[in-house]
Amino acid sequence: MVGSPEPSVVKSMTRLQHHRGPDGTGFWNDEHISLGHSRLAIVDLQGSPQPITSDHGCILIVNGEIYNYQELRRINESYPWKTMGDSETILALHRNATHTLEHPIAEDHCNWLKQLDGMFALSLWDPVNRQLILARDEMGIKPLLRTTINGSLLFASEAKAFHAHPQYTPSMDMEALVARLVWEYPLDATSLFEGVHQVRPGTVEVWTVDDGIATLESRAQFSRPQFNPTDSWDVNQGSSLLLDGFIESVGQRLMSDVPVGIVLSGGLDSSLVAAVASDAAKRYGRPTPACWTVAESEDNPDWMAAELVASALDLEHHQSIMDSDSFSRHLPSLSWHGEDLDVSVLFFQPLFQEMSKAVRVGLCGQGADEIHAGYPRYVDLNHHQQQLEARMANLDHPFAATLQTDSLSEDSRWWTQDHRPSTHLSSLQKTLQFEMDHGQLSNFQLRLVDRHSMAHSLEVRVPFLSRAHRQEAMHLPMDQRLPSKGLEKKALRSAAALTNLPESVVYRKKLPAGTATSPTLLTSCLDEYASQIKEIASKWTVCEKVLNRQPEIALGLGLFESIHLQGHGLNLQNRTLDDLLNEVI
Repeated sequence: MVGSPEPSVVKSMTRLQHHRGPDGTGFWNDEHISLGHSRLAIVDLQGSPQPITSDHGCILIVNGEIYNYQELRRINESYPWKTMGDSETILALHRNATHTLEHPIAEDHCNWLKQLDGMFALSLWDPVNRQLILARDEMGIKPLLRTTINGSLLFASEAKAFHAHPQYTPSMDMEALVARLVWEYPLDATSLFEGVHQVRPGTVEVWTVDDGIATLESRAQFSRPQFNPTDSWDVNQGSSLLLDGFIESVGQRLMSDVPVGIVLSGGLDSSLVAAVASDAAKRYGRPTPACWTVAESEDNPDWMAAELVASALDLEHHQSIMDSDSFSRHLPSLSWHGEDLDVSVLFFQPLFQEMSKAVRVGLCGQGADEIHAGYPRYVDLNHHQQQLEARMANLDHPFAATLQTDSLSEDSRWWTQDHRPSTHLSSLQKTLQFEMDHGQLSNFQLRLVDRHSMAHSLEVRVPFLSRAHRQEAMHLPMDQRLPSKGLEKKALRSAAALTNLPESVVYRKKLPAGTATSPTLLTSCLDEYASQIKEIASKWTVCEKVLNRQPEIALGLGLFESIHLQGHGLNLQNRTLDDLLNEVI
C-alpha cells in the first residue's frame, strides 16, 4: 500500500493470500509505503525471507522465479549478497543500473529488467527517490493487480486481497464484462472488478508519492515477444533444434530445492513435457519428476492417453478419479480462487490438491497452443470472427457497439483503440499476436493455472513460454503451426516424434482441456442447475442472449456475483453451491 499506508490493512491483505505462501510472512513499512509478503519457499528455503533489503537502501518483494539467477550472481559477484536465492539478483541489477541516476524514469529500468529470465511480478521501493517500481515478466505468467483508494495505491497477486481495505467495495466493470463475453477472455488490463487493473506483461511502472497520494509517473514496455515467421523451415534440422530448446526449457524449470512434478493430461503438450523430463533432468543434474493425472473415469480418453505416456516413458504416475459430486462441491472454491467466470476447469482443483501433497513445483503444457496455433478456432478464422461479431450484436450494452469501432479511449484499461475482430483475425499471424498481446494467454490460460495451483500452495511453471523455446518457435513459418491439411502444431509434432512418445500421442488431435477431462460431470452439473442458470441469464438482461448460448458462463457469472461482489467468498466454509446461487436469483 503506497501513499498514506496502513500496515494493518497490508497484514490483512497478506492473510487473504496466505494460500499463495504458507512458508512465512514478512512486512516492511515507512511513512510512504507498507509492504507485505507471503512466501512459498522454493529456492534457498531458509535464507531468503522477504521483503529483502539492499545495501543501497531499496526494499524488494517478488513473486516467481529467476531461472538464470546463478549466472546473474556470477556476473555481479562484487554485490554484497545476503542470500543464496534468486530474488536478490533483482536488487543487484537495479543497483548497478541506477546508482548514478538522480531520478530514474521507467525507461531507465528496461535494460536491467531484460536480463531477468524467468516468471515474476516484482515491487521495488526506492526510498531515496520516493519511487515504487512495479514490473511483470514478459509473458505475464505471474499476476500483478492494482487499484487506488482515496489516493493510495494497493497492489497484490490476487484481487481478493483488496477486500482488506475497509473502503473497498467490489463492483462489476460492465465494459470489461462485455469484452470478456465477446472475446472469451478479459482484454488488456481489465479484470471484472471496477477499478482493478493489471500491470501489462513485459512492462515497468514507476509510481511516486507526494502528500500521501500515489501517482503513476512513467511507464515503459521492456519486452514484447513477437511472431516473426521465416519463409522456409528444414524439418529435420528444425525439429531437432526445436526439441533441444525445449529440453533446455524443461531443465531450467527443474531449478528447485523442493520436489517437482509434472501435470500430465494425456494431450500432446503435457506429454512432451513428460517425454523430455529424463533428458532434461540429466542435463541439469536433477531428479526425474513424477506425473499426476485426474479425470472423471478410467475410460476417459485423456486418462488412457496419460497412462500410455507414463508407461512408455517409465515414469512414476499418480492418478485419481474425480468424485461424482465434484462440480457441486468444489465450484464455490473454484470461483473464489479463479476470480473470473470459469467453471469447466474444475479438474484443476483435485489435480493440484493431490500434487501439492507431494511436491511444491509443477510443470505443465500451457502456452503451446498459443505459440503453435493449437486451438480449433484457428482453422477457420472467418467463422471465429462471425461468432465474435454475433456476440457483439446480441449484447444490449452501448460498449458492445464501441467494440465494433476503432475509437476506444486508450487509458489504464485498454492497450489499443481497436479491438474489432475484423482487424485482428485477418490472418493467423495477426490473430496469434493479438491474443498474446491482449489477454488470451496472460489473462485467461495463465491466470487459471496460477490461481488454482497457488490455491494449494503449488507453483506451476510453463516451459513452452521460455526464451529458449520461443527463440525457435516464434520464427516458425505459419504453415508449420497450422498446415492447410492435417493436424495443428505441425512442427511441434515433428519435434515430439523424435522422442519416445507413442505415435498415437504424437498425432493425437487436440481436445479442450476442461471439457475433455470431465465432460459427463460438467454436463450433469449444467443440467442439474439449468433452472438457476436460466434465472441468472434473465437477471443480466444486457447479456441474456449471449448467456443463454453459454450456460457454463452464466453459472460462473452467478457464482462470481455471489462470491466476489456480495462478499460471500470471504466465508465459504458453510455455503453450498445452492446457497450461493440462491443469493443472486
